[in-house]
Amino acid sequence: MIELDIQRASQAAAPSDADLLRCCQAALAQRSEPSELTIRLVDEPEGRELNRDYRGKDYATNVLSFPAEIPEGLLDIPLLGDLVICVPVVAREAAEQGKALEAHWAHLVIHGCLHLLGYDHLEDEEAEEMEDLERQLLASLGYPDPYADDDPSADH
Repeated sequence: MIELDIQRASQAAAPSDADLLRCCQAALAQRSEPSELTIRLVDEPEGRELNRDYRGKDYATNVLSFPAEIPEGLLDIPLLGDLVICVPVVAREAAEQGKALEAHWAHLVIHGCLHLLGYDHLEDEEAEEMEDLERQLLASLGYPDPYADDDPSADH
């Protein structure tokens, strides 16, 4: 079971709650226990501020993942964490990369959820594992390989 809180802080067009939930369910299917997470949809000023404050990068990025850091025994809730997705950045990237907007959204939601589960892409081996899983999950939802046309040196 997934409890998903969606916060729409952007007026720009974004996927429906059902579409966001479907992507989260695919990404979190490997978990047997319940999961709670929040997806906050933002515009560029908020996205830029969060990326600057938490990652030291002064630009709005597509998705930020904030895994929950709850001390053991403090709260008995299955909180995974928060995703912040910058709606205009997602739309711009999809257009620039020639990708279907719906497929790019699915990729970024799955990518962010995998970060909440502890996956990362800082090392080549980790990146390969994470990207392979993303490909499998997206294919299970009927979406193409998001890395098919990527430059291998590109930052994900």
